[in-house]
Amino acid sequence: MEYRKFGNCDFSVSSLGFGCMRFPVIDKDPSKINEEKAIAMIRHAIDNGVDYIDTAYPYHGGNSEVLVGKALKDGYREKIKLATKSPVWLVKEYADFHKYLDEQLNKLQTDHIDFYLMHALNKDRFEDLKKNQVFKFLDEAIASGKIKYAGFSFHDDEEHFYEIVDSYPWTFCQIQLNYMDVEYQAGLRGLKYASEKGMAVVIMEPLKGGKLAGNPPTEVKELFESYDSSRTPANWALKWLYNFPEVTTILSGMSTMEQLQENLEIASNCKANEMNAEELEIMDKAKDAYLRLTKVNCTGCNYCQPCPFEVDIPRNFELYNEGHMFNTLEAASHTYNNLMPKNKSAANCSECGKCEEECPQNLPIRQLLKEVHASLGAK
Repeated sequence: MEYRKFGNCDFSVSSLGFGCMRFPVIDKDPSKINEEKAIAMIRHAIDNGVDYIDTAYPYHGGNSEVLVGKALKDGYREKIKLATKSPVWLVKEYADFHKYLDEQLNKLQTDHIDFYLMHALNKDRFEDLKKNQVFKFLDEAIASGKIKYAGFSFHDDEEHFYEIVDSYPWTFCQIQLNYMDVEYQAGLRGLKYASEKGMAVVIMEPLKGGKLAGNPPTEVKELFESYDSSRTPANWALKWLYNFPEVTTILSGMSTMEQLQENLEIASNCKANEMNAEELEIMDKAKDAYLRLTKVNCTGCNYCQPCPFEVDIPRNFELYNEGHMFNTLEAASHTYNNLMPKNKSAANCSECGKCEEECPQNLPIRQLLKEVHASLGAK
């Protein structure tokens, strides 16, 4: 396992971080974590060098922090740096900051959180946080020892990223980055800007919600195999990120032990500035191929869920994208019309707009759902 310096801090963390958002679940219910499998995965990761564990208040219906607290018993808490995130959308007054922090400490069964993030910041949320004296809270929480280092995760445009970075002496930030999203939100420029300010930069969505780890379209597959047929799509995507020395750690939300094993192997064999010119050219060509095929830039984060009208928005977009990317529109249409419950389909959208308020990708979901139904609905 490679370890990278955490910004201007005097310690390093593992280049692979365990993201606790996609644990194995029971009966396909995200709130029902398979505790035995999830705990085994976390401990296996730690035993093999991972020392950055990242969770958040809403993950798995509020149960991720509880599970992590259980997994970190028996001496595992002392082996890692623990990150979690303040549910800033629930903060209505200053006292709420402390209320939720204390609740999280209790759920995680710890007396301190190493890395505490203001969760999913955008312009509007940040303005609300400032009105509620967020910087005062962070200073007090650090002084009390309840948190060690303050940071934020980000979902907005590049301009507002710089504004937030410059507003407070943050230790670190968490941004979405993968080879498909180099100019999306903070993007590569944001990565370099934060790093130049001395901040550690944690990467989320490195595989774009798993989409860059599956079976790629023929053109992409042939590109990868032309160089090295033994390397998986996930290997290419993660290696591209590890190539940037400004990247501190990459979060992967792993659902199976097999995914964990692959990520551990990749992390143990990737270093900064290691990709050659031919590999980098292949990555650029792969990006171009995907861009020609992808219809909706959805990562499957589920922030839009639950829909008041029960539409399974991520699943609709997944079917739509897969149908176009893998030339399987007929199969996608069959699933949409015959296997998806009618109340879950795009046709059930009432255009209330709640999903667009929550979407960290700022997608025009209502219009996109119309396009999904037009493409996949029964003719």
